[in-house]
Amino acid sequence: VYKIAVSGDPGALTISNGTAGVDALTPATDNTTTYSITQNFSDAVKITAYMDAVLPAGYTLMLDMASTKGTGSSVDISNATSGSAVDIVTAIQKGADAAQAIGYSFSVNASAGTLSSTTRTVTLTLTN
Repeated sequence: VYKIAVSGDPGALTISNGTAGVDALTPATDNTTTYSITQNFSDAVKITAYMDAVLPAGYTLMLDMASTKGTGSSVDISNATSGSAVDIVTAIQKGADAAQAIGYSFSVNASAGTLSSTTRTVTLTLTN
């Protein structure tokens, strides 16, 4: 059995601030969503993530997932698509993990230019 559920979608990640003289603009973050899993397959299950389209050069989307059953990490998913999903949580042990935090951080340097309002879908998969 492999089951994963998320509490909902994050809010809009809009970058609207920076510091004069610094190329890196202030990242937009969201930590309002959680995920829960149940699995009884093995102690080597993982959660992978990918987006429906890559981000333009210079833009970065970091995904951070906590876990009490595995090893969570903060991973750049900016270029991860369905053919190149990246591991976010690894070595997940059998059992259940409920209401674990999901964090998103969207960042860019001013030198990358303006990105028109756009939507990306992030897909999470529980797999072995």
